[in-house]
Amino acid sequence: MSASPRRSAHNRPALIALVIVAALGCLALAWWQWERFESTSGTGQNLGYALQWPLFAAFAVFAYFRFVRLEREAEEDENPGEKPRRAPKAVAPREIPAGLLPERPKAVREEDPALAEYNKYLAALHAEDIDHQVREAGLQARDTERSAG
Repeated sequence: MSASPRRSAHNRPALIALVIVAALGCLALAWWQWERFESTSGTGQNLGYALQWPLFAAFAVFAYFRFVRLEREAEEDENPGEKPRRAPKAVAPREIPAGLLPERPKAVREEDPALAEYNKYLAALHAEDIDHQVREAGLQARDTERSAG
């Protein structure tokens, strides 16, 4: 397979348009909630929403720039020799190191004679039910041994 053509961070018109529409939509909703808050029927809930919507707009812009940066880093990792870059900065780990979290306890399976007997009983009931269904359907039951468990 051939590698996908390299796209610059500013060569994404559909993604940029999506971010702009999302941010403008969030800001419009903030303005609407602010107008509702200032009206006679406005409540504190409208004020809360009026303060939240700009945060959502800012997050859409932040997510776009984060996406562009991560995509650029992935391209640099795939093609390390293309352009000499400045010294790499310290990167925070993206995975939890092994041994940091405690191990999950594993369930111990013990042979329980009562449970084994109950499972045999259920298997026998199932085999009887199958035989009954075969007889009801008018089929011939063969002389084969059934194992339902």
